[in-house]
Amino acid sequence: MKVIICGAGQVGWQIARHLSGEKNDVTVVDSNAELIRRATETLDVQGVAGFASYPDVLDAAGARDCDLIIAATHSDEVNMVTCQVGHSVFGIPRKIARIRAQSYLDAIYADLYRRDHMPIDVVISPEREVAEAALQRLNAPATFDTESFLGGRAQLLGIQLDEACPVLNTPLRQLTDLFSTLRAIVVGVRRGGRLFAPEAGDQLFAEDQIYVLSEVADVNRTLEIFGKATKKQERVVIIGGGNVGLSVARALESRTDRIRAKVIEKNRAQAERAADALERTIVLNGDGMNIDLLLEANVDRADAVLAVTDDDKTNILVSVRAKQAGCRMAITLVNDPSLVPLMAPLDIDAYINPRATTVSSILRHIRHGRVRAIYSIGDAEAEVIEAQVLSTSPISGRPIREIEFPEGVIVGALMRGEQVITPTGDTRLEEGDVAVIFAMAADVPEVERLLQVSIDFF
Repeated sequence: MKVIICGAGQVGWQIARHLSGEKNDVTVVDSNAELIRRATETLDVQGVAGFASYPDVLDAAGARDCDLIIAATHSDEVNMVTCQVGHSVFGIPRKIARIRAQSYLDAIYADLYRRDHMPIDVVISPEREVAEAALQRLNAPATFDTESFLGGRAQLLGIQLDEACPVLNTPLRQLTDLFSTLRAIVVGVRRGGRLFAPEAGDQLFAEDQIYVLSEVADVNRTLEIFGKATKKQERVVIIGGGNVGLSVARALESRTDRIRAKVIEKNRAQAERAADALERTIVLNGDGMNIDLLLEANVDRADAVLAVTDDDKTNILVSVRAKQAGCRMAITLVNDPSLVPLMAPLDIDAYINPRATTVSSILRHIRHGRVRAIYSIGDAEAEVIEAQVLSTSPISGRPIREIEFPEGVIVGALMRGEQVITPTGDTRLEEGDVAVIFAMAADVPEVERLLQVSIDFF
């Protein structure tokens, strides 16, 4: 597949890394020649320095025989015009645009993206993706990472283990014997900064970060087994009243279970806009770093603080200060992945990486065939792939233990019809089954080959 990626920032670079690693023909376009140099030197991609919306620049990038264009520059307007030029001048069949401004995303203007108007096949909104991720973190307060699969029937849980975990030093195969009715599987372990797919004989230790795939009905039991108490969130303080904070507050207001939320926003005009848009949520204008303002918002009695300003350091420091004041849980928005290792030492319970959520969303729309969902873990260290088993697939009709999956691959959940199954080595994958598969990044191409998701990748 021939792909043009416009924008060599964090998201564009990560998408280029994924697609070039899968042997696609990738060209990266950016007006910053230094970013292009970095991409071409570190990735197996071609680069063109220039403005992505210019027809001659797209022509130089190979737009005449391109299969897909992804417009992920920092400008909504450039992304939209790039897709228009790609369609009108070069006839590029698939066009994906990252669009931030909420006015462009309002449902009443959805007609804007019709093929005969602004021909964009998929619109990705980072703010909406991040807001959804934040709500998922609030729904699973004992986890540092979480994502839904199988239409909400299965949940990926990222759990930080501590000394209170009752199953430390226990081989995973023994956990299966101890909790034979538990519908959950440990699919990934991060130890000493390294992520790996565990084997049956591996043990878990304090300070490990584990990823568990659980049937939704067993989520609370799973958390308890790994030493995490579950508690309903009733009071939330949101730091940052921009698009993300406002989206989360609106979603909390619309829920049937009453959650009391307060928003702190430094910019007065933005605070006034948030106050006008919200009905029951209290909006305070001021600096979230101010401990007196935090206490005025009752952060000491809050179940969670959600720091979603556009500044990583502010988010981290506010979270630390809120936890010191007595807040039970801190969820922090962090754009810079190099700051993620600081989360645990600083006692920050969960983080949201906008790059990872946006990359996951874009990948979900790029994959061909029967892939239904993709979730990127960490700094693109691994993927969780939800895909349907095809009758022509090499894995169809075979027990899992007989399939030549790479070592870094674990089948974590399976749905057959309406039934969710926790797979074992003897579970046979049948045509039409939907499998949720954890795969280390290097093993993703082999998993896709086995699924026969997109032959034209190879």
